[in-house]
Amino acid sequence: MSSKKTTVPFAGTKEQEEALMKVIAENKDEQGALMPVMQKAQDIYGYLPIEVQTMIADGMGIPLEKVYGVATFYSQFSLNPKGKYQISVCLGTACYVKGSGDIYNKLEELLGIKGGECTADGKFSLDACRCVGACGLAPVFLVNDEVYGRIGTDELPGILAKYN
Repeated sequence: MSSKKTTVPFAGTKEQEEALMKVIAENKDEQGALMPVMQKAQDIYGYLPIEVQTMIADGMGIPLEKVYGVATFYSQFSLNPKGKYQISVCLGTACYVKGSGDIYNKLEELLGIKGGECTADGKFSLDACRCVGACGLAPVFLVNDEVYGRIGTDELPGILAKYN
């Protein structure tokens, strides 16, 4: 496994850029419009890579550092793309005690990514989350909205294969 951070190249379309420019034009003179513009930009692109942050900063006439500061401060914003299959491993107390940390580590190994990253093919992304309210099924993880409980690390390759 290499320690190089896995990144998916930015692949914005002309249509996405036009939609973002329209949002910026409609809001750039409004006080306090940065957050709503960033939210709409994330809706358009699915995340806020540096290319999108730069378009927002340039279009709204504000420093890129301010856009980046907002993007990294608020958890609703993602700087990395999300995979077609978003894996969330519960690291809440009940799940952690029952081995979810091992599941998280094994998923990082199997997918070749760290938490918060997306596989190069855009298929999987991995994140940790806190209690999902299924403590009786601990340890628990989700693939999109599908819940997997009482799973051991040896079962992970078979589960991932279902999504290939």
